[in-house]
Amino acid sequence: MAQAAMDVRPIAGAIGAEILGVDLGKALDEDTLAAIRRAWLAHCVIFFRDQDLPPARFLTFARRFGTVVEYPFIKGLEDHPEVIPVVKLEHEKTNFGGIWHTDTAYLEAPPMGTMLIAREVPPYGGDTMFANMYLAYEALSDGMKRLLDGLVAVNTSAKADVSRTREDRVRDSVRADAKKEYVGEHPVVRTHPETGRKALYVNTGHTLRFKDMSVEESAPLLDYLFQHQVRPEFTCRFGWRVGSLAFWDNRCALHNPVNDYHGYRRVMHRITLAGDKPH
Repeated sequence: MAQAAMDVRPIAGAIGAEILGVDLGKALDEDTLAAIRRAWLAHCVIFFRDQDLPPARFLTFARRFGTVVEYPFIKGLEDHPEVIPVVKLEHEKTNFGGIWHTDTAYLEAPPMGTMLIAREVPPYGGDTMFANMYLAYEALSDGMKRLLDGLVAVNTSAKADVSRTREDRVRDSVRADAKKEYVGEHPVVRTHPETGRKALYVNTGHTLRFKDMSVEESAPLLDYLFQHQVRPEFTCRFGWRVGSLAFWDNRCALHNPVNDYHGYRRVMHRITLAGDKPH
């Protein structure tokens, strides 16, 4: 696939770009892969349409960008355990991960990125929103930046709101080796290892409190940050079709799958790429 055929089109002012002219199922040359990675780093999340990527081919593409890791709570596909089904069935009211978050921030080394491809979509609804954490940090006052730069956040997998969003899948496909709770301590402001930019690294799904502070002491500032980081001008919204693929950077982006399609089925496949310990 010639790099010249690639067309990168931003979908919003703050975050997100759609890439046209690339068939991800084919062998991609190094120049094209490098161009895709540049677009991903520049826009925090990139999107592709009409991709024919069955699980094996999906994994082959993902491995060009990093090391694939398994999700700690849910079993993957029988033949491809690194591919996690993200499913909401017709009768279910709660959607998987249906809250603003960055993936598994409670791990010691949270993932670098996540790829999600649509297999079945509802006739309407089921969009995913993304928010740019570089912009969220940069928009803060100098005084707030000084305060946050020295703080460490305690992130847990057991925070009630996000635990509820995985209950249905844990009920039918829990991993035998899943721990009851994972806890990770990370800087509130992390420096991206590839771009060198600072990003706000807390999220309402996992961040419980600041280190050396109680939940009650932490709550007022965390509540402010949770509202601030998803201001509309920091976000984009992506509408799925079968064969649409999103690839987001967990180090500088939050996401939130919108739960507005009760009575319909939505099936996605997810691959997660290993990251390093935030600094």
